[in-house]
This record gives sequence, structure tokens and C-alpha cells, in this order.
Amino acid sequence: MASRQVRYTAYASTYILVFVAILAGVNFLANRYNKSFDTTATKRYSLSDQTVKLITGLKSDITFTVVDQTARFTGWRDLLEQYRNLSSKVKIEYVDPVKNPQVAMALGARPPFGQVFVETGTKTQEAAAMTEQELTAAVIKLLKTGDRTVCVYSGAGEPSLEDGASNGFAFAKASLERNNYKTQVIKSLQTTEVPAECTSILVAGPRSEYPDPVIAGIKAFVEKGGHALFLLGPALRTEREDGIPNDKLAALLDSWGVTVNNDVAIDESGSGSAYGYGKVVFVVDQFEQHPMVRELRNISVLFPLVRSLTTKDRAEKVISTPEKSFATKDLDLKKIAAEPSVGTKGPLTLAAATTVGKARVVVFGSVSWATNGSLQYQANRDLFLNAFSWMSSDEDLLSIRPKEPDDRRLDVRPGQGWVFPFASFFPPLLVIIGGVMVWLRRR
Repeated sequence: MASRQVRYTAYASTYILVFVAILAGVNFLANRYNKSFDTTATKRYSLSDQTVKLITGLKSDITFTVVDQTARFTGWRDLLEQYRNLSSKVKIEYVDPVKNPQVAMALGARPPFGQVFVETGTKTQEAAAMTEQELTAAVIKLLKTGDRTVCVYSGAGEPSLEDGASNGFAFAKASLERNNYKTQVIKSLQTTEVPAECTSILVAGPRSEYPDPVIAGIKAFVEKGGHALFLLGPALRTEREDGIPNDKLAALLDSWGVTVNNDVAIDESGSGSAYGYGKVVFVVDQFEQHPMVRELRNISVLFPLVRSLTTKDRAEKVISTPEKSFATKDLDLKKIAAEPSVGTKGPLTLAAATTVGKARVVVFGSVSWATNGSLQYQANRDLFLNAFSWMSSDEDLLSIRPKEPDDRRLDVRPGQGWVFPFASFFPPLLVIIGGVMVWLRRR
């Protein structure tokens, strides 16, 4: 018995030691090589391509400092640890303002606490909120030097930067400012020259022709090295008004290698109809090889109301329509809705880019894709910001950016009040019925 007990004790001790060793090894590897799998449809718990590219490319140490109560630190860790897992240059510190008030005051923290500060060297930037969007925006503002000011033309019926309606540009303005761009309005009726602080200009769908001095001001700005983004939609005729083809702007762009055709593109591929859109709306998920769209993989862009472009000289195609498409010169909406005449057959160019000396110019044959109603669709915002990143030579920012969390709640409409009681009581009732049936059978 003694020898048997010794043997069993030895076996048990060996198993315990092996188990502890395996457990310690697994914990060591898990701590050093953190790996998780995001199975959500929208990849809600994964960092975006832009964040991954930005953090993995860090050349100097960067510190995220959380100022909050100790009991609430755990609420910050999940997201911040994802940043630290991307690079050894990411450091995370937690400061309780009660225990270390001098550190919190030095950072500029203020009650109610719950702020995060991003630091590198002697520079500090506060994140506006505890989301990936705001953390990454803070890192961008910290790393990017120099002011970038986007000057937007106004006074000829262009969408307003302050307009929050579906056809306004308020979301475009917010997206630019979140990504370290300042915005400024150029009133074409008051000035013809582009202000000196503008690094790029945005001309978005003017509904009346610019005077010759304004066109000359745009030309001079670009030829001196200023960047420009043009959004010019088709000159459609409706019952309320007749659109204009923007002939003067078109002539200027033609001199730079991008011809803006006076037509409207029609989709025959059904790319938009699958999502409930009409034949003048394109859902594009195949792109050219331009750096502006190279990172947009397995994601689509919505383009309503498009006119076609033609490239020549050094101009490059950025986005094209499917092969099953055509451009028509019929610009009357009634004729388009009925049976438009077939003109140039696809694929058609929807967006193009070119260089004018040191300046970079991007042209889109649509303005509606960048308004509030469309910019939040899949990759529209990414494409809009990528255009400015490419013009500013910020190639490390050409990627898919952090998205706002999707609201995936179930909205119960009038007449669907039965959904809640059915979902709450029917499954447990099935379990009870099954249990009773099993009990009766066994008895």
C-alpha cells in the first residue's frame, strides 16, 4: 500500500506540474501574442485599415494617457490594448486624478474626468471621445505637421458646409475637420482670388456659371501649386430649373487633361437596382489602380447622377462604370425615366486625377455622392477623404477609416406589437412543453 500510495502521489504531482506548466505557457503566449477573432458582420470590434497602417508605421513612441477614476479603467482597456498590440511603440498609462492630481492638471484634464490624451515628444493632443474614430484622429493631428486648409467655393448654388439636410455638406465638413483639415468658405461673389492660407480648394456643383475672374483665380491657384477637387454633376433639366453644363470650368479642366462631357450615365448592369436604386445611380465596387482607391477592397461606393469624363495626356482614370452602361445626351429627367437614347457605351470614367505642375487635381462627374445623404454609405467617406489625402501627399492615410458604430436595433412598427411577447414567451414555452412531454413519457 505504501508503494502504491507513493506511486499515485508521484503521478498526481507530475500531472499537476505538467498542467501548471502548460497553463503558464499558454498565459505567457496569450499575453505576448494577443489574437482575437471578430465575427460581427460589420467588424465592429476590429480596428480599421487606416488605424492599423498608422500605428504599425509609427517611427517614435506614442503614449495614450487615460485620466479617470481607477474603477473605470477597465472600460478603456479593450480598445487601447488593440492599439498597443499593433506596435511596441505604443505606451498606455492610467492616471487617477484623485491619487495623482498634479499629473492630471499638467495634462489639462478637467472634471468630469474620463479623458484620454495622446502624447509624443513634447506634443499633446486630447481625443474628443473614447472611440476609434476620435483616438485615430488625435494621432493624425499629433503626427501631421503644418496646417491644411480646404477652401470651399460658395455663392453659385453649391451645397453649404453648414447644411445638415440630405443635400448639404455638413458631414463632409465634420469628416475633414476630424482628419486634421481646416475648412473655410470662399464667396465667389465677393472675391476672385483664392486666399493665401488655402492649401486646396473644393468646387462642388455650382448651379450657375462662375464669372471669368473667378475662373482665372482658380487657374492661377492651381498653376502655382494649389490642389483642387472638382465635383461636377450632369446638367439635368427638370420642371423647376434647367441645369448648366459649367462650360467655363469644363474648358479649364480640359486644358489640364480631363474632359467633362455634357451627358448623364445610365446603369444597365443592375448594380444599383439590387439596393433599390434607379438606373441613374451606380454602386461601384471595382476600381482602377490609382493610389486613391487601391485600399478600397470588397467595399462599394454609391454614385447618384453622374456625367462621364474623358482622360488624356497625364490624366489617370480613378473610377469607371460597369461595362453594361452608357452615356446619353438626353438630359431631360422625363426622357431619362422613359427610354433615353443610347450614346457612348461603357465602361465610362466617373472620376479622374491629374497633375498640373506641382498641383494635384481630382475630378468627379457627380456632386451628389459627397452630400450628407450619400457620404455615409460604405466607402463614400473614405473615398472623399482619400482624395484630399492624395492631394496632400499623405499616402499613409489612403485607406479605410474608422466607421461610426452601426445602430442595429430592431424597430417595432405599429401593428407589430406581437413581436416582443412572441420572442419573450414562445421559446421558454417550448422548453416547458418539451419537459412535460419527457416527464409524461418516462413516467
